Amino acid sequence: MAAEAAVEVGELKRGAIVVGIDDNEHSFYALQWILGHFFAGGGAGYKLFVIHAKPNPTSVVSIGGPGAANVLPYVESDLKRIAARVIEKARELCVANSIKDAVFEVVEGDARNVLCDAVEKFNADVLVVGSHGYGVIKRAVLGSVSDYCAHHAHCTVMIVKKPKHKNKH
Repeated sequence: MAAEAAVEVGELKRGAIVVGIDDNEHSFYALQWILGHFFAGGGAGYKLFVIHAKPNPTSVVSIGGPGAANVLPYVESDLKRIAARVIEKARELCVANSIKDAVFEVVEGDARNVLCDAVEKFNADVLVVGSHGYGVIKRAVLGSVSDYCAHHAHCTVMIVKKPKHKNKH
């Protein structure tokens, strides 16, 4: 009944797409791919949420001892600078694709948890992440954000892979 009323007053319910980005080419390729495939012509059917998970400085600094506390402010400053650069690049991509109402957030924490929480927060229909293309061993050692999200996010998870370009000589 509420959906019918919304349509009657000219408002259509928009779905939500959450895109997880970090400072690598794979996540920006995933964002560009989504913009080109889901938001071409304005993307009227979806609201875009771009999320960057900023690591906690203590999770980045793996040293102990008396000097560790002195390093943390520098690490925090660097992480904030990286986050600002990532969000600015994402914003530029969205504007270049005529998306003016995207929501950009930097959330401190592990990317796996941050993205799954964003799915819940924004009631996302789709979570989009890039694929680093790690092999089985590297993925097992480092852990895979996309693999974790595919198993734990309460929505469809789209893992966008950057195609491998073959040199034709």
